[in-house]
Amino acid sequence: MRDRIQLVFSLGIFALVALLPAIVRNEYWQGVLIVSMYFAMLAAAWNLLAGYTGQFSLAPAAFGMIGAYVTGLLSYHFNAPPLVGIPAAVVVSAAIGFGLGRIVLRLRGPYLALTTLSFAEICRLVISNSIEITRGDLGLSVPGIFDHRLTWYYVMLGVLVVIQLGLYFLLRAPAGLYLRAIRDDEIAAASRGVKIVLWKTNAFTLSAAISGLAGALYGHFAQFVSPELGLLSQTGIIVSMVVIGGLATLPGPIGGAFLVYVASEFLRDFGGYQLIVFALLVIIFARFFREGLWGFFRRAIERTGRRPAPAPSAAE
Repeated sequence: MRDRIQLVFSLGIFALVALLPAIVRNEYWQGVLIVSMYFAMLAAAWNLLAGYTGQFSLAPAAFGMIGAYVTGLLSYHFNAPPLVGIPAAVVVSAAIGFGLGRIVLRLRGPYLALTTLSFAEICRLVISNSIEITRGDLGLSVPGIFDHRLTWYYVMLGVLVVIQLGLYFLLRAPAGLYLRAIRDDEIAAASRGVKIVLWKTNAFTLSAAISGLAGALYGHFAQFVSPELGLLSQTGIIVSMVVIGGLATLPGPIGGAFLVYVASEFLRDFGGYQLIVFALLVIIFARFFREGLWGFFRRAIERTGRRPAPAPSAAE
């Protein structure tokens, strides 16, 4: 029942976003919303791993970068169309995620975080220094797919909806119970026959595949990719989106992505201070509001749903 309510709220967010172009006619701000959807995909993917499986990875932006570069390189060197490049980005990201997962998911806590952080930095540095192949820090041109921004808007929204529905059905299946059991108590889950490493690896692989898909779509939308996509600051933004929106919830990462990225555009004139603001918000929410903004909405709904008890009559 809880997951179903969260799905309904997620669909409500999507319905609101679908109506926004009727109000937001400026192409720049429509582009901001499209990039927000890219971050929402990354946030949903990271939430599957960290929120529902309890594995704190610091590589979601790196997998987005990998997906963007796979489709970009295939187009740049082999003239491969997006219909080839995008599925290839998903497959390569998933394969790398599977291989990395088999290596690192026997680790726990800070060791897992540091290992994935090292992996992310290695990937970024390799791309940055492979000038003959990736053009390094100069970036790589990627062909566009659609000419109209609104077309991109609804394509990205449609993909985001499909990802959210897929995560919902995954969490409702036995696999979702296994992932939550691993998050809550690995030893107890293992004692009940749950294959810990297998399901951790599956979650890591799926999270990487979603991130790769998001990166590939973003690359074709922006028509340009660079190693900046894999910066640690990008991962920090993704983490802040999930924590502020609500960790281990379905609507939290989606709402958090739109809120944080749109707010970051308003704070862009303040330079690096926007990162300080979001870092402080993450600390505050992690310390005092573990359920994020979704927790506020849930409690507000519960309060409005409670009817006050009738006053006793005079006869009583």
